[in-house]
Amino acid sequence: MVALSLKICVCQCNLVKTMQFEPSTAVYDACRIIRERVPEAQTGQASDYGLFLSDEDPRKGIWLESGRTLDYYMLRNGDILDYKKKQRPLKIKMLDGAVKTIMVDDSKTVGELLVTICSRIGITNYEEYSLIQEVMEEKKEDGTGTLKKDRTLLRDERKMEKLKAKLHTDDDLNWLDHSRTFREQGVEETETLLLRRKFFYSDQNVDSRDPVQLNLLYVQARDDILNGSHPVSFDKACEFAGIQAQIQFGPHIEHKHKPGFLDLKEFLPKEYIKQRGNEKKIFQDHKNCGEMTEIEAKVKYVKLARSLRTYGVSFFLVKEKMKSKNKLVPRLLGITKESVMRVEEKTKDVVQEWPLTTVKRWAASPKSFTLDFGEYQESYYSVQTTEGEQISQLIAGYIDIILKKKQSKDRFGLEGDEESTMLEESVSPKKSTILQQQFNRVGRVEHGSVALPGVIRSGSIGAESLSMGTMPSAQQQVIMGQMHRGHMPPLSSAQQALMGTINTSMQAVQQAQADLGEVDNLPPLGQDMASKVWIQNKVDESKHEIHSQVDAITAGTASVVNLTAGDPTDTDYTAVGCAITTISSNLTEMSKGVKLLAALIEDDTGGSNDLMGAARNLAGAVSDLLKAVEPASGEVRQVLSAAGSIGQASGDLLLQIGENESDERFQEVLMILAKAVANAAAMMVLKAKNVAQVADDTVLQNRVIAAATQCALSTSQLVACAKVVSPTISSPVCQEQLIEAGKLVDRSVEGCVQACLSATVDGEMLKQMSSAASVVGQVLGDLLEHVCHYASHGEPIGRYDQATDTIMTVTESIFSSMGDAGEMVRQARVLAQATSDLVNAMRSDAEVEVDVDNSKKLLAAAKLLADATARMVEAAKGAAAYPENEDQQQRLREAAEGLRVATNAAAQNAIKKKLINRLENAAKQAAAAATQTIAASQNAAASNKNTAAHQQLVQSCKAMAEHIPQLVQGVRGSQAQPEDLTTQLSLIITSQNFLQPGSKMVTSAKSSVPTVMDQAAAMQLGQCAKNLATSLAELRTAAQKANEACGPMEIHSALTAVQTLKTELQDAKMAAIDMQLKPLPGESMEKCAQDLGSTSKSVGSSMAQLLTCAAQGNEHYTGLAARETAQALKTLAQAARGVAASTTNPQAAASMLDSACDVMEGSAMLIHEAKQALVSPGDSESQQRLAQVAKAVSHSLNNCVNCLPGQKDVDMALRSIGEASKKLLGETLPPSTRSFQEAQSELNQTAADLNQSAGDVVHASRGSSTQLADASGKFREDFDDFLDAGIEMAGHTQRKDEQIQVIGNLKNISMASSKLLLAAKSLSVDPGAANAKNLLAAAARAVTESINQLITLATQQAPGQKECDNALRELEAVKGMLANPNEPVSNLSYFHCIESVMENSKVLGESMAGISQNCKTGDVPAFGGCVGLASKALCGLTEAAGQASYLVGVSDPNSQAGHQGLVDAIQFARANQAIQMACQNLVDPDSSPSQVLSSATIVAKHTSALCNACRLASSKTANPTAKRHFVQSAKEVANSTANLVKTIKALDGDFSQENRNTCLVATAPLIEAVENLTAFASNPEFASIPAQISNEVQLHTSVYLQFIFHARSMLDNPPTWSVLAGHSRTVSDSIKGLITAIRDKAPGQRECDYSIDNINRCIRNIEQASLAAVSQNLASRDDISLEALQEQLTSTVQEIGYLINPISTAARGEAAQLGHKVTQLAGYFEPLIRASVGVASKLQDHQQQMTFLDQTKTLAESALQMIYAAKEGGGNPKASHTHDAIAEAAQLMREAVDDIMVTLNEAASEGGMVGAMVDSIAEAMGRLDEGTSPEPEGSFVDYQTTMVKYSKAIAVTAQEMMTKSVTCPEELGGLASRVTTDYSQLALQGRLAAHTAEPQEIGFQIKAGVQELGHGCIFLVQKAGALQITPSDSYTKRELIECARTVTEKVSMVLSALQAGNKGTQACITAASAVSGIIAELDTTIMFASAGTLNAENDESFADHRCVYKQNVNNWGHFVSPHEVKSSCRAVSPPGTATAPPTTVRLSRG
Repeated sequence: MVALSLKICVCQCNLVKTMQFEPSTAVYDACRIIRERVPEAQTGQASDYGLFLSDEDPRKGIWLESGRTLDYYMLRNGDILDYKKKQRPLKIKMLDGAVKTIMVDDSKTVGELLVTICSRIGITNYEEYSLIQEVMEEKKEDGTGTLKKDRTLLRDERKMEKLKAKLHTDDDLNWLDHSRTFREQGVEETETLLLRRKFFYSDQNVDSRDPVQLNLLYVQARDDILNGSHPVSFDKACEFAGIQAQIQFGPHIEHKHKPGFLDLKEFLPKEYIKQRGNEKKIFQDHKNCGEMTEIEAKVKYVKLARSLRTYGVSFFLVKEKMKSKNKLVPRLLGITKESVMRVEEKTKDVVQEWPLTTVKRWAASPKSFTLDFGEYQESYYSVQTTEGEQISQLIAGYIDIILKKKQSKDRFGLEGDEESTMLEESVSPKKSTILQQQFNRVGRVEHGSVALPGVIRSGSIGAESLSMGTMPSAQQQVIMGQMHRGHMPPLSSAQQALMGTINTSMQAVQQAQADLGEVDNLPPLGQDMASKVWIQNKVDESKHEIHSQVDAITAGTASVVNLTAGDPTDTDYTAVGCAITTISSNLTEMSKGVKLLAALIEDDTGGSNDLMGAARNLAGAVSDLLKAVEPASGEVRQVLSAAGSIGQASGDLLLQIGENESDERFQEVLMILAKAVANAAAMMVLKAKNVAQVADDTVLQNRVIAAATQCALSTSQLVACAKVVSPTISSPVCQEQLIEAGKLVDRSVEGCVQACLSATVDGEMLKQMSSAASVVGQVLGDLLEHVCHYASHGEPIGRYDQATDTIMTVTESIFSSMGDAGEMVRQARVLAQATSDLVNAMRSDAEVEVDVDNSKKLLAAAKLLADATARMVEAAKGAAAYPENEDQQQRLREAAEGLRVATNAAAQNAIKKKLINRLENAAKQAAAAATQTIAASQNAAASNKNTAAHQQLVQSCKAMAEHIPQLVQGVRGSQAQPEDLTTQLSLIITSQNFLQPGSKMVTSAKSSVPTVMDQAAAMQLGQCAKNLATSLAELRTAAQKANEACGPMEIHSALTAVQTLKTELQDAKMAAIDMQLKPLPGESMEKCAQDLGSTSKSVGSSMAQLLTCAAQGNEHYTGLAARETAQALKTLAQAARGVAASTTNPQAAASMLDSACDVMEGSAMLIHEAKQALVSPGDSESQQRLAQVAKAVSHSLNNCVNCLPGQKDVDMALRSIGEASKKLLGETLPPSTRSFQEAQSELNQTAADLNQSAGDVVHASRGSSTQLADASGKFREDFDDFLDAGIEMAGHTQRKDEQIQVIGNLKNISMASSKLLLAAKSLSVDPGAANAKNLLAAAARAVTESINQLITLATQQAPGQKECDNALRELEAVKGMLANPNEPVSNLSYFHCIESVMENSKVLGESMAGISQNCKTGDVPAFGGCVGLASKALCGLTEAAGQASYLVGVSDPNSQAGHQGLVDAIQFARANQAIQMACQNLVDPDSSPSQVLSSATIVAKHTSALCNACRLASSKTANPTAKRHFVQSAKEVANSTANLVKTIKALDGDFSQENRNTCLVATAPLIEAVENLTAFASNPEFASIPAQISNEVQLHTSVYLQFIFHARSMLDNPPTWSVLAGHSRTVSDSIKGLITAIRDKAPGQRECDYSIDNINRCIRNIEQASLAAVSQNLASRDDISLEALQEQLTSTVQEIGYLINPISTAARGEAAQLGHKVTQLAGYFEPLIRASVGVASKLQDHQQQMTFLDQTKTLAESALQMIYAAKEGGGNPKASHTHDAIAEAAQLMREAVDDIMVTLNEAASEGGMVGAMVDSIAEAMGRLDEGTSPEPEGSFVDYQTTMVKYSKAIAVTAQEMMTKSVTCPEELGGLASRVTTDYSQLALQGRLAAHTAEPQEIGFQIKAGVQELGHGCIFLVQKAGALQITPSDSYTKRELIECARTVTEKVSMVLSALQAGNKGTQACITAASAVSGIIAELDTTIMFASAGTLNAENDESFADHRCVYKQNVNNWGHFVSPHEVKSSCRAVSPPGTATAPPTTVRLSRG
């Protein structure tokens, strides 16, 4: 071993000698060697000396331990060691001022030295004492106590410092650390340390026997009392001072100890020094001490001090967080030997106390301290302090002392006896081991359970034979071709997650391969037109879906290629998993589409086998990719090869389905360019290799080689990526992946160049390298340009496209350049050149045009354009000649505007074609994005924990799946017939209809993302939702522009569509006649019948809209109504065909198709008449024709519905009832043929039969059509029998008035029966109609009540029998109410239900008691009355219980909750019924004045309610036609009500027949308006979706029925009293149970409790994470990237924010929604905590970690407070005392959400993560067209002003981003965030400005401009994020600069639209400019006048100008104020327009 040469410095003689030692020499031996070899070192005791390794910083020098070796300290040759004495003097100061000097060992720690120090002084319990390093006065300013040690203190920190100084906390004391030496803590030998008690543990034992400690204790207590550390009262302070005087002066001496003798500062706290009589009281207490000695007095003083509440407490001033607020407040934290306490800082009262035994753990950080109390407290206690380490040491010290004392006590017992003998017995079970040879397998460590079932498993070679009695031969197995590679290192958690994803995906791929073995089996299809259309549509839809899924597969494959590039440690495995999930889920869906498509084309082309084979090849290639991408493989080349196979297979599959849209030439060029990039990169790699060969430094050489290797790999990936995406390059996601691969190549090239530059200085080599790199860059640029050119859809459409675009852009520039004549003229030159090109192109086309008419049109358009150009050139010359003349500029602007109009007229077809092409592309991308989102939703369903969010997502997916085929058909139709206006309009309509369900799906997907546990699935769903949102924004803009270009063609298109439907139905009828009409797949009789019934209402509703709009003459809204009518008729025709195809009766099929044809024919006539009515809106004749045609259509519609199975039987029953009821109209009744008893018995029997039949009808209406037919027939027969029995009974009635009453009751029964059948018919046609089932039950109850009234009137039974029978019938009818609680029974809220139950139960209890009592007493009339009351009470009880059951079921989170519709159809129906009845009462001759007034009140009440409902509905709906119709209907109802009220007032004054007739006439318009409104509101589109809830409350009714039966039998059989009493008790118990259940099961309470527990658990988790972060032990999550975690956290916080208002609303008055919303909120907190902790774990900055965790905890606490408040409110609107608390909690929660969102946005902008910003911009764009804009509070100018401000801000920021992209890319994130914020505000103001703009076209322009700007902002923000991540990417820089320019141009377009909205604005700007010039001239004149040099011109005098001056001043007074002009100017000044500041001109006296 090499000797170690050290320099030894003998300090006492300053001698340095070099000595050699063996590195293994012990330090003790080294000291011995030194003493032996160096004589100067031999002085003193050897044990007092040692070796010291010094350092520049004295604190870092160390003493070498004697037991260590020299090599332990890693000494090197030449190091200096000091050989010196370890002893050093130490000055110790006592609290009484005494100073002692002690020699101590400098190498020992403070803790070790305290033993020596205390033993020298005479203190035994040394562990309770410590040393304080006193801080000099000049150093005190450096320390700021507990909270912050910094020179620059903020205001609140200065307050804390003052408070700390006032309170004398322990953080003033600079305690020395016991674990370090004096030297390490900077204690110099000259310093004096203060000895002070730190731990008050055994001080109770200190008394006179230990005078040393007693004195120290006394002095410390005295000082703490005097400085205020121990607050004491005045009396107590004087008592302490008296004892202190006894100690210092001895016994009291009267003549000596008088007032003035004491220095009170040394005896009293400062607050008592100036108090009167203080000294006198001190001497009195002094005198009370008597002859006490000094020791005794000290004992008394200390004993009295121990009684103080603050004695023994070490205080620290800290800051703690207020609950649910991000606010810190001061608090004292006290530590004692027994507890930790929170203490009020002002009074020192104890707020909270925790015993030390409950402290589980604690953690200190530089700025905080946290305590964990384990199970003793739910949450941690954390404070902000810089003395956390000191607090930690104090607690640890107390616990150490406690454990030490406990250990010394326990040593006496066996438990603590460490010396006891330990016996251990080892017992091992016997084992039998089967040894078997096994080959070596390479594997990784896997986590799993070892608790497997006991199964005998075979070895590696399979099962082995067993033999008995013989010795088996040797078995051997030889494995060849394998090498033992051992176990590979374990996978990381991210890799494990990826392996799980791969395994799941592999199973999905294998299933898809198995499914692709055979095609789908389709049912036989017909040959009629509808069948052929269905087949063609399905083929188109399947092709589209397959294409979009292949797009996703190739894009996912390219993403895998790009993500797996580079170092595996840097791979984002979550993103790889997301890409793999995308591939597998789309492959699964693709296999279904391929099977269907193969079945559809099998009959036509026979190419299904080739198609299936291509799909199987693609599945096989995907399987190969999944194997290659496993982390175990590690072979990048395999991934590239598999990716290439996927590209080839994808191209083959698209070729098979005929969807290979990309040009073969384009693909060839793409691959040529990709290979060119690879070749250029290969040349560059060779140059890099040359550089590496000449590099001297190995590290630099390796760096060059690594960079060159990476460059070669990235180019290989680019080529592979190009192969993959070339078949699907039309997809934007594929283009993005290819561009990303190109950027990776660019980065690797730059890295290679940088590595070469640092490796060599050879100029020639570097020049070659640079040249090769530039070649790569050039070829790569060509490749990316090629892709971008294709992305912009290739060549322009037509020859005029480029010129037209230039003209449009330049005219916008001219408009925005008003005021700058030079710029306007320059733009005019460009404009003239563009129009010249366009004119020449049109003339050349006219020359070669064969059609003479077309040639003439082209020449005329060219002439028009040339003339406009000539006018514009003349205006430009004028503006150039007179640049200051505003009129010339205005002429130029007007000429440019005229030229723009002429261009639009000339190139209209080209513009329209371009816009339609843009819409087609946008629609394709939107449909593809929606398809992807549906696939992602299905994939994420298995791991979604939020039931409500999942249900919502499923519903939105279903709705979207219905719209995707329509959009695809619209695109296909437009592409197939590009010149057909009908197909273009169809595409526009389907695109507009696609937007709303698309937006709902985006919302649902985003709300589901946080609760999807599978990270890859969640990321896939989130990305798909973002892509869909972006696609919808583009689709919205494209549809709007295309709609403007195509013009109003809706009516013509609707007419054509209806005529086509009629043709299809006629064709279907011919097929039905030939028995060839087949139902389409998925059609059944039930489904088609329900569709027909529900659609008939939609048709009626849309026709009502059509009539209203046509009558008003509004072409736009009439077109929209016609469009909706045509869509509804299309569904009706499909349903009618399906019914006809599904029926086995040819006659019924023909009847259905004929009636449907009649509907189509009548509808076509109606649309045609509506079109004609628009020509003459006020023509009464056309209005009359419209009404007649509408009635005919309505009749045809009814006939069509009546053709449904079962409907005819109901109609027959209705006709039969009508015919039978005619018997009641005769003058006389037929004579009776039976006796009264027989007639009565017959009536009772038929009544029971009819009541039973009514129940059967109710039941059958929910069943099949056959059941309904049978029940209707039975009801008809029973009604006939009952009517005959009733007439027979009426014949026995003697009195005429009673006979009239009987006949009247029979009429009521007839009417109720008809209503019952109509309700049954309606329900059977449309089972999903709102409240249809409850309306049916109500109709059945009405029949029962009518029967009861007749029975009561007409029969004479035994006393009480009628009442019992009536009660039985009523209860039998009401039972059905509980059988269907999935719809509301009434309008009662839950709390009203409780009140109703209480009231009715009270009545029921009294009635039952009355029944029993009256039975005993025999009071029969009273008995009957009690039975009637009990029946009514139980009916009310049942109704309330049913409604409560419904509300409880709705509130259950597991139930499928209903959704509130646009209108409440029940409310409209009830209002209609009430108004009709009131109108009948008004015109009834027998109505009294009070009845008339009551009816008028009812009419006013219900019409007002209807108008309010219409107003709300119009504000909610996004359908413009429905919006207008609601408003118009409300006006009609209001006007007709006003007219009726006038006639009622006249009638009230004079009840004459004339006034009654007038009133009758006035009721007709009101009834008609209300009926029309009710019909319109019955549209299923507006209806609510009811909940599905089970029955829970039938027990109570059945028990009461038994009670009634026994009550009846008791009347006949008195001995059954015990049975009656038993049932009475059962009823009573049931009612009590019902009340208890209703109270206990209040909606939302159980969910609130669950949510509270859940959030409390989450708070504990976040506190644990905070504790770990404080201790620097927070484990980083390596299974997901920081970006993904931040996106998860952002989306979760956003979803929580969205729920605040719904919860607040539910808590105040919607109990049914409370449970759903609260559960949904609580479900987000687990992912919130997981994401927040994950983000914090990946942050390096501790302060950022704590910020995230603290803000998350605050959000959770505020949510907890919100749920507590919501639970208290409970949805009870009457609990107003809780509403303030709910509002406050909601506000706190909003603040918490805002705080964390600000932090997240800052972090995202710093890291270049712009996903949230893009979402925000897309949402703002979507809100521009959402519903009705909020009611504007300002004028157009107000919104205009704000919009201009934000538009200019966006333009300025865009310009700044251009600059920063070059100079400072890291600042782009903040600028992008600013653009996002400004655009959100701009969109909000734009919505209001468009609403207030006049005319409406200006509003459309403003919206369009803002939406276009939104697209530009999205691209700009995306490029900013990309550039921030890769600042050196030159390609992205160019893209960002281009995007910034585009944004600036679009800002100009917005400003131009705003200028057009206020025509006076430009005049104001011009006037302001002129006034500014005049003011400048006046300022110059004043300056000359002030200097006395202003001379008159041409002998002018003041009088010459006086008159002119006065006239002008007077004229000026007639104009608006300058302030208004200034406001307008500021509102619309475009960028670059300077408006002069307001200037005040002061005229001097002269």
